[in-house]
Amino acid sequence: MGSALLDTATGRRIWGLSVRGLARAWRRRDGLLPLHLTAAEREGRYGRVEATGLLEVPAWAPFLQGFEPYGNLLAAVQEVTADRAALLAFPYDWRLPVAVNGARLAEAARRHLTAWRTQPGSHAGGRPARLVFVAHSMGGLVTRAALAHSPDLVKDTRAVISLGTPFYGAVKAAVILNGSRHDPLPALPRHRMAALAATLPGVHDLLPDFRCVDAGLDVNHLTAADVAALGGDKELATQAMEFRQRIRTYGARTLPSHRAVVGVAQPTMQSLRLADGLAHEQYVAFRTHPDGTLARDGNGIPERRDRAGDGTVYRDSASLGSLATTYLPLQHGALAKDSIALRHVRAVITEQDDELGPPMGAGEIGLAIPEDIVAGTAWSLRLTGADTFAGITCSVHDAEDDRRITTVRLGWVDDEITARVTLPVPGLYRVRVDTGGNAPVTQLVLASGLDDTGEDS
Repeated sequence: MGSALLDTATGRRIWGLSVRGLARAWRRRDGLLPLHLTAAEREGRYGRVEATGLLEVPAWAPFLQGFEPYGNLLAAVQEVTADRAALLAFPYDWRLPVAVNGARLAEAARRHLTAWRTQPGSHAGGRPARLVFVAHSMGGLVTRAALAHSPDLVKDTRAVISLGTPFYGAVKAAVILNGSRHDPLPALPRHRMAALAATLPGVHDLLPDFRCVDAGLDVNHLTAADVAALGGDKELATQAMEFRQRIRTYGARTLPSHRAVVGVAQPTMQSLRLADGLAHEQYVAFRTHPDGTLARDGNGIPERRDRAGDGTVYRDSASLGSLATTYLPLQHGALAKDSIALRHVRAVITEQDDELGPPMGAGEIGLAIPEDIVAGTAWSLRLTGADTFAGITCSVHDAEDDRRITTVRLGWVDDEITARVTLPVPGLYRVRVDTGGNAPVTQLVLASGLDDTGEDS
């Protein structure tokens, strides 16, 4: 959801909205309908929606929390490229199948490389220019699909840098399709997100591709029938699974000179239980032996462990077996904005990343925030991974201009480090936790008004 989208029929922007427009879209009954895939689009007749650029303003969606704009990432890449003309931003309609966007990226990358090689500055160091793909989240899947679609691009690719890409999918995608139906008081935005997601091939492409369904004494793959029972689309799920199989057949288990930046230490869904059409998320994964068989305890019960992740993608799904992996204690949306992650991107582009880390160490802080936040009503955030709050500061900022709104007091409640927060008015905010060591952990939150518990007509 990192590209702004325009409805070409109406001329209206339907994603990448202002904070006020974003809140209104989630509140209105028909606010997200322009994003729903139409019957014509499902048949492959695209063009109604156009991706006009990468996100320039923060965005928010239920379950997925915040999407930071990509201005910092673009600026970081521009700093170390020979010429601005060497850089191509590739916005895409994230609603569509990854396969479709992969084919489009392959064509755009070839055109761009061919054009750039005609420029005087393209042969720095006496070598012909090659491609470096920098991809956040779904963008890494689109990049892998592009290289599978056009294998001739592989020899012309110097490196692929992925930031929080769910190469093996994300349990959260299944939970989104289910709309948190097990919650006795589900919020309207979650219902609207589930209804939207059920129409989108792009969301079905994010479903977990690893054994994640807890069946007690066994762990199963999520099936297309399971997806349909949860509220998803069986046909779209089947198509997504078939596409993944084609990717595996092609052999795209690795990417050329792949560097993966992986978020860790954040509470992340890693498995789920299915019961009566409900998805019950679990924050543990299952251990396996090198041959892929389940590790079991002395009683034959599958062994569980919390591997955490970036809050959306669990850590073992984000690396694709890359040996050059950098672990950062960051939330999913912040991976494309954080200064340390951007330093890593610059270093790879300039071929100076051999001495970079930082290596993963102890003490990374995780941040857990509820979704149903109402302005003027107190709520609690929770920190994980810390045994003291000494030296840790927590503050809330305006998401658009980063103006500090308040500093909150941390304390112990039931053996957890928590803080009570009250946001003054409806809007989009950025919560920041700073340890003074690693980069601050941030997460975007949308506060609704008291009158937003209903819905606009």
